[in-house]
Amino acid sequence: MRIGLEDLLENNSSKIGSVTCPPGSPLGDGLTREAAADLGLDPGTAVGASLIDAHAGGLGVIGADVKGFLLPCEDQPITTRMAMICGTSTCHMAISEQALFVPGVWGPCLSAMVPGMWLNEGGQSATGRLVSPISSSSEPCILPFTGGNIYSYLNSHLSSMVNDGSAVDLLGSSLHVWPDFHGNRSPLADPTLKGMMIGLSLSQTLDDLALLYLATVQALALGTLHILDAMREAGHDIRTLFLCGGLSKNALFVQIHANATGLPVVLPDQMEAVLIGAAVLGACASQDYSSIQEAMEKMAKVGKVVQPDRELQSFYERKYKVFLKLFAHQREYQAIMNQR
Repeated sequence: MRIGLEDLLENNSSKIGSVTCPPGSPLGDGLTREAAADLGLDPGTAVGASLIDAHAGGLGVIGADVKGFLLPCEDQPITTRMAMICGTSTCHMAISEQALFVPGVWGPCLSAMVPGMWLNEGGQSATGRLVSPISSSSEPCILPFTGGNIYSYLNSHLSSMVNDGSAVDLLGSSLHVWPDFHGNRSPLADPTLKGMMIGLSLSQTLDDLALLYLATVQALALGTLHILDAMREAGHDIRTLFLCGGLSKNALFVQIHANATGLPVVLPDQMEAVLIGAAVLGACASQDYSSIQEAMEKMAKVGKVVQPDRELQSFYERKYKVFLKLFAHQREYQAIMNQR
């Protein structure tokens, strides 16, 4: 009522519908003749209740059978897993058997992703969208790059900058980024927050570009840790990350998420996990499987497991302290400037 949408409730909510059903539930008698003709499918083909795209991506990864991969979530309930759909922005999704209220995180919403379970969804407003301009902000004359994948190129260049066998991560010791260039979605839920960079110099070499790219990726991983901490404090017990989406194809992004959070990362064997999730819904609607949980276990497959580098634990503990101080300082600066 406060935002002027009361007309949606008229006539028993006829404009938006008044009947709800779990994801994957069969709808009506399947495809009509007209819809089937448009899609090139058979009339009566089963149609399942749909999901938001990111939630379908969650179904495409979070329920995979992990037996034999020596993961901390093996033989544990699905509630020990968190799905991350990493694209222009990132969605962090965890489920629970009981409703858990996490400050700054959406939910809990019953059956919003997995029927019968509560969904909490955190997120970052700009991830791939943030990395992209960072990696293309230098003058073309300093970037001897003629094509291919710019991120693979920068990842390779960072490796070449390490000449003593140490981890690439350590190159980010003196450059720090607060990644809320488009506000904070979770766990602070503050759209007014801005991005910050500490440790810049006048130099504009390829090394500087690579380091800024590295620090940005590290900041995004620490933002995920910030969300994880909020979820854990509210009662979630998350032991493994399941990533999909465009950024999950970036090996450095994946490894740094494992290193910064201290959790193993599972990648699907099919990178288009949203399509797998949609297929899960269809398989339930056609009654090929009796439940979403069964369909996920049969259809979602593990492609690769990335383990954290435990030797970097102390480095990321210190880096995380700096990360949180950046936020605290931004608040202090706002308070100073708001004084009259």
